[in-house]
Amino acid sequence: MSESSSEEKTEEPTSRRLSKAREEGQVARSTELPAAAVTIAALGFLFLTGGVLVSKLAEAFASGFNFDRKIVHSPNLLPAIFAHEIFESFILIAPLLLLTAAVAIAASGATGGYLFSLKAVAPKASKLNPLSGIKRMFGTKALVELAKALLKFFLVAGVVVWVLSDNIATLDALGKMAFEPGMKVAGEMLSKSALIMACSLIIIALIDVPFQKWQHMKQMRMTKQEVKDEMKDMEGRPEVKAQIRRRQREMSNARMIDRVKDADVVITNPEHFAVALSYDPNGDSAPILLAKGADAVAARIREEAEKHGIEIFQAPPLARALYFTTELERPVPEDLYYAVAQVIAYIFNLASVRPGAPPVQRPQPKVPPNMQFDANGKLETEEATS
Repeated sequence: MSESSSEEKTEEPTSRRLSKAREEGQVARSTELPAAAVTIAALGFLFLTGGVLVSKLAEAFASGFNFDRKIVHSPNLLPAIFAHEIFESFILIAPLLLLTAAVAIAASGATGGYLFSLKAVAPKASKLNPLSGIKRMFGTKALVELAKALLKFFLVAGVVVWVLSDNIATLDALGKMAFEPGMKVAGEMLSKSALIMACSLIIIALIDVPFQKWQHMKQMRMTKQEVKDEMKDMEGRPEVKAQIRRRQREMSNARMIDRVKDADVVITNPEHFAVALSYDPNGDSAPILLAKGADAVAARIREEAEKHGIEIFQAPPLARALYFTTELERPVPEDLYYAVAQVIAYIFNLASVRPGAPPVQRPQPKVPPNMQFDANGKLETEEATS
C-alpha cells in the first residue's frame, strides 16, 4: 500500500476529536435553517397581523404629517413629536422583533448546539492566505453554495410567478382603492404571498442540515495513525489511567460480588475482612475462594451473603489467612485445609440438623503459625521475632 493511501482519513472521529473541535468552534452549522425559520416566523406573524399592523403603521405615518398651528409656530416641539412617533412605531413592531430574535437563537443551535468560542473568532494566518481563499472559492463547498443559491432562486422565482398569476385581479383593484384600505389589502396580500415563498426555503433547509452534518463529520475524520496516536496519548495520561483502573476494579468487584450467591460459607474478621468459599462434596478438589474483600468490599460481601441466606462464620485468624494467601477462583492452601474443613463440616451439619436435635458444636479452627497474619498482612511470627 502506498504512503499516500495509508494517510487517507478513513476513520470516524473519536469523541475526543469532536470535543476538541467543538472547543475551537468547529461544529456543524446550517445557515439555511435559521434563515428559513426566521423568515417563516416573521412572515407568519405578518400574515396573522399584517393588515392590522400595516394599518396602524399607516395611521402613525399619516399622523406624523399633521401639524397644528402650535407646532408650526414652535419648531422646538418637533424633536419631541418625532421621538414620540418613533417610539409608537417601535412599540408596534416590537413583537415582531422579539419573535424573530427568539426564533433566530433557537434555530441557530438546532444543528450543532449552542457554542461560544473565542478561538473561532481569533485571527488566523490561514484565513489570510490567498491560496486557501482560492481553494475555498473553487472548492466543493463553493459549488454546493452555488447549487443552493441557484435552487433558492428557481424555487422563489417559481413561487413568485405562481403568486402573481393568482393575484392579478387583486393587484388591478388596488389602484382604485383609497390609501388606507389599499394599504391594508396590500399588506395582507404581500404577507400571504411572502409566507408562501418563504415556505419554499424549507426544502433548502431540509437538504442543507444533513449535508452540513455529513460534511462536518467528513472533515473530522482521522487517519488510522491519528487514532492510534490519540489512543496512546489518552492511555498515557495519569488521570485516564487512574480512571481505567478504577473502572476495571469496579467491574471486577461487581463480578466477584455476584459470585457470592454460589458460596457455601462466608468467613469474616468479623468487620474488616470477608472471604466466600465454595465446596463440592462430590468432587475431589479443595474448597474454592469465590470472593474476598476488606472494609467496604467486605461489607458488600456480607450484605450479599445475608441477602441469599448464606451462613456467615466469624473466625478472624482464618479470614485474614485466606485473604492474604488465596487468589480468586483458586483452592485454599494445604496448610489451611484442616481449619477450612472444620468450618465447612460445621456449615453442612447445620443444614442437616432436624428440629429437636441437639445443637451442632461450633468449631474453633486453628490456623498454623506460618498462616497467622495481622490486619496489615504481616506474619505475626515475624513481628514477634523483630
